[in-house]
Amino acid sequence: MKRIRCPKCDNYIVFDETKYDQGQSLVFVCDACGKQFGIRIGTSKLRALQKDENVDDNLQDSDFGAIVVIENVFHYKQVIPLKLGDNVIGRYMKGNNINTPIETNDPSIDTRHCIINVGYDKNHRLRYVLRDGPSNTGTFVNNEILGDREKRVIENGTLFTIGATSVILKTTDE
Repeated sequence: MKRIRCPKCDNYIVFDETKYDQGQSLVFVCDACGKQFGIRIGTSKLRALQKDENVDDNLQDSDFGAIVVIENVFHYKQVIPLKLGDNVIGRYMKGNNINTPIETNDPSIDTRHCIINVGYDKNHRLRYVLRDGPSNTGTFVNNEILGDREKRVIENGTLFTIGATSVILKTTDE
C-alpha cells in the first residue's frame, strides 16, 4: 500500500500501487477537501537527477563530496553531490531555487533549511562549514542546535539533523 498526500489539505490517500503499471497516470479526488489531482506511478524525476544511491560512485563523480540522507518514514535514502561554494539544502518544492534539494514529505524541513559551504582553507584543503538557514526547526550537529546563522566546521562522517531527517557528510578525503 502506498500513501500520497493531497496537495491542498495534506490529507493522506492510500492505494495499492501493485495494481498499476509503471508510468501509468492516476487521478485522485481528496475525500476531505474535494481537490482533484494526478500522479504518475514510477520513479521521481528528481531522484533520477540525483543519480544512483551508491555513495562511493557519487564521490568519484563529485570532487567535493556528498551528503547522505538517511532513509526514514518521510523519504528514501538519497546521496546528493556537493559543489564548491554554497550548497543550499532544503525540502524540494517545484519552483524553489535551492541547489541541494532533498525529496521528502518531512514537514519539519524548510524549503531553505541550512547551507554547507565547501571551500578551501589556507593549506588548500577542502573545508566544509555548516550553518542554519535560519530555519523554523533548527539544525543540530552532535545533538547541539546551531543558532540562527551560526557556523560550524564539519568533517567526513559528521551527522547532522534537519527537522526529523538525519544527514551524514561524506567527503572525498575518507
